[in-house]
Amino acid sequence: MNCRLVITEKPSVAQSVAAVIGAKTRRDGYWEGGGYRVSWCMGHLAGLADAQQYDPKYTKWRYDDLPILPQNWKFVVDKNKKKQYDVLHRLLNDPQVTEVINACDAGREGEAIFRTVYELTGCRKPMKRLWISSMEDEAIRKGFSDLRPGSDYDGLHHAALCRNKADWLVGINATRLFSVLYGRTLNIGRVMSPTLALLVQREADISAFQPESFYNVVLALTDFTAVSERFNDAAAARGLQVACADNAAVVQSVERKEKSEKAPALYDLTTLQREANRLLGYTAQQTLDYVQSLYEKKLCTYPRTDSRFLTSDMAAALPVLVNLTAKYMPFAKGIAVRMDAGRVINDGKVSDHHAIIPTRNIQNMDRNALTVGERSVLELICLRLLCAGAQPYEYAETTVTLRCADHTFTAKGRAILNMGWKQYEQNYRNYMKNAPEKEPDSDAKNLPIVTEGQSFAVMVPGIKEGKTTPPKHFTEDSLLSAMETAGVKDMPEDAERKGLGTPATRAGILEKLVSAGFVERKKSKKTVQLIPTQAAVSLITVLPEQLQSPLLTADWEYRLKEIERGEAEPERFMAEICAMLQELVSTYRVIQGAEVLFPTKADSVGICPRCGGQVAEMPKGFLCQSPDCKFAIWKNSRFFAAKRKTVAKPIVQALLKDGRVKLTGCYSEKTGRTYDATVIMADNGEKVDFSMEFAPRKGGRK
Repeated sequence: MNCRLVITEKPSVAQSVAAVIGAKTRRDGYWEGGGYRVSWCMGHLAGLADAQQYDPKYTKWRYDDLPILPQNWKFVVDKNKKKQYDVLHRLLNDPQVTEVINACDAGREGEAIFRTVYELTGCRKPMKRLWISSMEDEAIRKGFSDLRPGSDYDGLHHAALCRNKADWLVGINATRLFSVLYGRTLNIGRVMSPTLALLVQREADISAFQPESFYNVVLALTDFTAVSERFNDAAAARGLQVACADNAAVVQSVERKEKSEKAPALYDLTTLQREANRLLGYTAQQTLDYVQSLYEKKLCTYPRTDSRFLTSDMAAALPVLVNLTAKYMPFAKGIAVRMDAGRVINDGKVSDHHAIIPTRNIQNMDRNALTVGERSVLELICLRLLCAGAQPYEYAETTVTLRCADHTFTAKGRAILNMGWKQYEQNYRNYMKNAPEKEPDSDAKNLPIVTEGQSFAVMVPGIKEGKTTPPKHFTEDSLLSAMETAGVKDMPEDAERKGLGTPATRAGILEKLVSAGFVERKKSKKTVQLIPTQAAVSLITVLPEQLQSPLLTADWEYRLKEIERGEAEPERFMAEICAMLQELVSTYRVIQGAEVLFPTKADSVGICPRCGGQVAEMPKGFLCQSPDCKFAIWKNSRFFAAKRKTVAKPIVQALLKDGRVKLTGCYSEKTGRTYDATVIMADNGEKVDFSMEFAPRKGGRK
């Protein structure tokens, strides 16, 4: 029986799609029924091959082999996902399958995941695209009724492929180049490196900062205080203080202005990650994981979006959604619900996907079935929807100007006229446990009614001393903001995507910097700061401006958008990347004195049996120092621990030299006794194993 094959990104999404379109029979690796088969990719089933798979000589990192520029790109299947790949290979080539539907996430990465498998399996069957922003049943049904030709997304596929290849080229060549030249592994990436440069520059600014004192004279009047201009000289401030003690303060002017603050826009992924970091302390990756899970549970719309608005066709359904949200969110109780759709709808500012909002399914959700993180992020999304369409926050700001001892003093106050959207925010903070402290608002107090010409006796005037403050250490909130705006002023005004990375990739970049040892998370009071390590400072010191400037990645994103729209040729883009790397390899020269930045490696304890490199003692074990080799003998080895033997340097030296070492006094867990034996080491190229060899008995064991 002929059928259509639907391929999703994850098993959970496949199950949701299958339930809606009637594929209710579970098979091995797919669902079937209603004229459909629904299978899944488990994320990236295949990726670009490592350098050594183009030529075995690339196993060793050598300057003379650079740059590595593949002519015919190779893909390899993830060995941990081969079973599911084989399922898809069989389904895609099954004669009963007449058409393939790409139902992977509707974005550049989802397109890459599907197309890689489609092309690797040699499939040539007609292709359609499911493009939806919500996993609600109705959204899925509507998407299947409006399937688009797969060829409409060829540009998206080309852009995804170009980005992956270009990242591979820069990562492989720049990492090998600088690692070989400076004698230690230096991971370099198109987005990683300029992001790291932001962190290093901020720490340099903080270290170089010299605080300066300043002084304000403060007059304590009848029911309020007035403050002078700022003095940099303490003596001048004290002089004014003395002069004011014998004078009255006379009101020169009273100015009252009514002001308003419009509600913040809806969330895109980056602003949601920033808020979740600031209010909840979540990392960008944690927030992405939570919101992705909520999307798959049909409780919010597609998360990897860079838009903060909705489309006009959503206007009619908004009032119902907003009222549902208010009903099921505890912090919204007692507030009159209003929704001005005009504040959140703008077709011109929505590209692939609209802003992140909750779905109607929140009315049926089981709060206890959600993790704490999922609940917290969902509450933030719901809060922003309620705020975004609410009335503005309105207040009257009064500024009183006074003269005393021939100097001007001012006093400011604020009277709230309408809480508007801030009522939701205030209720949310009251509802939160361990809410972060709000920034103090010096103008929030009321002022008494005063008139021009009114005179006030000056009580004892005081001096308030302050110091200029250095820039703050980056948090994930502030770094995400800096990544979003990096290089913007140097980009064309019509560039659709600016800054470092994309909403979908920024979280992963931060995690890579931490795992590579370039950035540490350090808690300070209630915030977690991102601090670059000495290795990061050393790396940025030797990197050329081209690789640490945000302009490279910002330009790439602009060019990739052109490829996506069919306005630029992928081949030209890739040729320019190759030319850039050829120039880098041929022109870069080692910085003199760099040995101070990169201390000599630890002393060698022997030759690596896997690649011939040097093995050195490190804190957690004895590791091969060749950048691309994974050989290691770990100090916490279970094999040695079970025998109550310490993995010491003499043992490792013997194993590396002879492949064996004689041990005395080994402990037997079975008998509780000790014995002597020879340990044999075997390395299969991926894993190190140990076995025991016993001498012939001459009278029994001890």
